[in-house]
Amino acid sequence: MVTTSLNEKDKKRLAVDFCGLKLNTPLVLLSGCVGFGEEYTRINGFSNTDVGAICLKGTTLEPRLGNPPHRLTETYSGMINAIGLQNPGSKIVVDEYLPNLDFTETRFIANLSGSTVEEYEEVTRIFDDSPIDAMEINISCPNVKEGGVAFGNDPDMSARVVEACRRATNKPLITKLSPNQTNIAENARRCIEAGTDGLAVINTLMGMAIDIDARKPIIGNNQGGLSGPAIKPVALLKVHQVYQVAKSHNVPIIGQGGVTTAADAIEFIIAGAATVGVGTALFYEPLICPILNKGIVDYLDKHNLDNISELVGTLQLHD
Repeated sequence: MVTTSLNEKDKKRLAVDFCGLKLNTPLVLLSGCVGFGEEYTRINGFSNTDVGAICLKGTTLEPRLGNPPHRLTETYSGMINAIGLQNPGSKIVVDEYLPNLDFTETRFIANLSGSTVEEYEEVTRIFDDSPIDAMEINISCPNVKEGGVAFGNDPDMSARVVEACRRATNKPLITKLSPNQTNIAENARRCIEAGTDGLAVINTLMGMAIDIDARKPIIGNNQGGLSGPAIKPVALLKVHQVYQVAKSHNVPIIGQGGVTTAADAIEFIIAGAATVGVGTALFYEPLICPILNKGIVDYLDKHNLDNISELVGTLQLHD
């Protein structure tokens, strides 16, 4: 059992305002790592109050079976996954999954995916008529009407998706940006102009692992998303780049990619993230969040800071 509970004063120091939502801490559990919420909350010792928000598994308009196996493989300092958005469909999630969640302790964020702009808009409408607190738009999906080009790798497509989702809801929208593009800052600017309230930086990098005996990719989908500590340096740079655009519009960032220690989380916040996503680390330490919270508080004590928000975007570049 993790014994790193915080006193009331320290809880207030970790509380943040993100897109108008009051979060207990700056930690956000990332989509795909905690199922639809109720799976993770079964863990002995877990407390919703240890996290600021929980992003639910990616959801599409209709049910999806996902990709063929293998869907996961461990790599040096990371993991490759190609789940393929397996999910029961948005209406099932709203009608059968959301009623099982405790919205009084933490915030829950739906993760939306689609293969056309119209699908994104329809899924947004379905979640708009639900108790969900906010929605994260996964724009890394391929647009079937454009020959499979990923929405998130094209600023025009990204903006079209955000505009469509914005039409369908007044709830906070968070756009999850892909690192697999030429200019992530320009994409961020277009998404902000289209109406996003927040940004999640970054989604996974594309990668491959090979079975040298079979001479075939280990992942059934041939390639997948690389996450974990291996991508942290890339993620930090992307957060810094996006922050240069987002700060003038007061658009907050969820910084994510390889967070396993309090120092990792603090790096993202200094780079410009208002909150920090935790994902791959949960696979080997499900109760890592209270450990991270305690480490962040220790840092605040060391540097005489009253609140975590004082640290956001304080990176000082060399001349």
